[in-house]
This record gives sequence, structure tokens and C-alpha cells, in this order.
Amino acid sequence: MPALKRLIVIVVFDGVDLLDITGPPEVFALLQREVDTDTGYRVLLAAETPDPVTTAAGVRVLPDTTFDEVSGQRIDTLLVPGSVRIDADGRVTALTDPDVTARVEQLAGNSRRIASVCVGAHILAAAGLLDGKRATTHWSTARQLAADHPAVIVDADPIFIRDGAVWTGAGISSCLDLSLALVAEDFGEPVALRVARHLVMYLKRPSGQSQFSVPLEPVSTTRRIEDLRHYITGNLSRPIGLADLAEHARVSERQLARIFKAELGMTPTAYIESARVEIARNQLETTDATLERIATTCGFGTVDTLIRAFRRQLATTPSEYRSGFQYAPQRAGRA
Repeated sequence: MPALKRLIVIVVFDGVDLLDITGPPEVFALLQREVDTDTGYRVLLAAETPDPVTTAAGVRVLPDTTFDEVSGQRIDTLLVPGSVRIDADGRVTALTDPDVTARVEQLAGNSRRIASVCVGAHILAAAGLLDGKRATTHWSTARQLAADHPAVIVDADPIFIRDGAVWTGAGISSCLDLSLALVAEDFGEPVALRVARHLVMYLKRPSGQSQFSVPLEPVSTTRRIEDLRHYITGNLSRPIGLADLAEHARVSERQLARIFKAELGMTPTAYIESARVEIARNQLETTDATLERIATTCGFGTVDTLIRAFRRQLATTPSEYRSGFQYAPQRAGRA
């Protein structure tokens, strides 16, 4: 194998998320269409033994090598996926096998760069590789990561984070964004964008893009709060007061506040604002409607209110957000 190819080792083990280990290799393989045949990546799936590994999807994967065989090699990028357990009540828990963690810690010593996909960040943290570093993971296990590893600076919002030579990715599909960012670092932004086009992705999303989305919040345990969420989503363009929501739910305003705090961890007012920001983000990304039009259709009323909400929720302005994330403006949407 030509020495110019960078060695990427992907850790695999029983119960691993399938897309975590198949998405990145697809990105790296498509890179070969854009670079000289002697460069690019050599990707190996490494496991404890050469026996097939059963993924969380039930699909079996055959490792290319074992941890022992690859331990003496110089690894360019060590990629660590994750695994979860979902309880009967829908609670998601990231899993860390001590044996896998020990192997990751060992291989990290021979790696130029380390990256985790989704809840693979929990394995990096358990190996002590995230101490003192800013890191992200899937939003459903971010609190667990922060609680289990206080030395890690957990930021659940970005789709991926780079802190020195350590990269962490968010939700499962963001493994494509993370992989494209690795390609961009190694071969340049124009090459990464061409690979993104092969993947039929609208763009290579930057790390600052948020993984948070109001519709993707955990499904609540009560039908009442779900009904309220649907009611809010369907009425965002008009004023929604606490009295209105309480009347719809047939509870007092005080009880309404308790329900939102218990189920969603925020006040009704904060949830409404978050939902409006989410809709406004979508319009900023996909249309060229004016800020005045967006403020009206999303229920903010004025541009000033829209700007204040964006500063509170995303620490940026609508114009700055559009500049960074707009990808397919629809000219017909101009106000």
C-alpha cells in the first residue's frame, strides 16, 4: 500500500451503531475520485478478534484487522463510534465497555488525530482523552456525558467540535459532516466540497451548525404536553400567551409552568421562543425572505424581537446566521 495514503482505523465492537462505521468510509472512498491514486486514505475496521461483529442494526461486519495487529502501526486518524441502550421507557444510555476503552486509550498513543462519532465521545471520555477539552455528542446523552465526566467541557449544540487533535461529532448522521471536515483539513476545502456533492449533500456544514431542533426533542411521557407542542407549532405566526395555552390544556397557568418544567426542562415562554427560532433558522437557511417577513411569519412581530431571540438562543444575529448557513435560496420567497 502506498505510504502516502493516510491510515484511518475505525474501532468496531458488538452493538456498535451501523452508520457510525459505514458513513465515514463512504466519504473517504469518494475522496479517491478527487485526488491522485497514490494519496487519500486507507481505512481499516479493527476489532478485538477477526470474528464478525454484530452491529446494533443486526448487520454483521467483518473486521479487517485486530487491535493487536494494528497497535504497532502509526495511525493517522483513530475513529471511535458508539453504542447505546434504550430502556423500555425510551431512556437512552451511552454504553462504554472497559475492554474497548482500554484498547482506544492504547491506540490513541499511536494516532496523530482522534475522532469520535455520536456517543463514541463517551468512550473517549472514559479513556481520559477528553479531560479539559470541549466536546460534543448526541443530544440525548449529553447530560450523561457531563455527569459521568466532569472534567469534560460538554457542548451539546454543535454538530462537531475540534479541540486540538481531538474531534467529536454529534448525532449519527453528522458523521458525514465530521468526515468531510477531516477531508477538508487534510486535502483542502474545495476537495471536501466536491466530495459533498458526490454525497448529494447541500453543503459541507461547518462545525458551528447546531444539532438542536425543536421537533427532534425527546418525545415527552404525557399526551398533554405533546398536544401542547403541536398546538404551539401550528400557531407560531400569531401571539401565544400563557392564558391561551392554559385554556387549551385545561389547566391553571401555574400548573402549565410545572408541566413544561418537568417534561421539557424550560418555561412555556422559552419553549415558544425556541420553536420560533427553529422555524426562523429554516427560513434563513432555505429562502431569501427579508428579516421583516421572517419576523412576521414566525410570530416575532418585529425584527428587533427576532434579533434578540437569536442572540439569546444562538449567540448570533439572523444576518450572521444566514451568511454562515444559507444553502439553497428560493428566489420566489423574496418579500
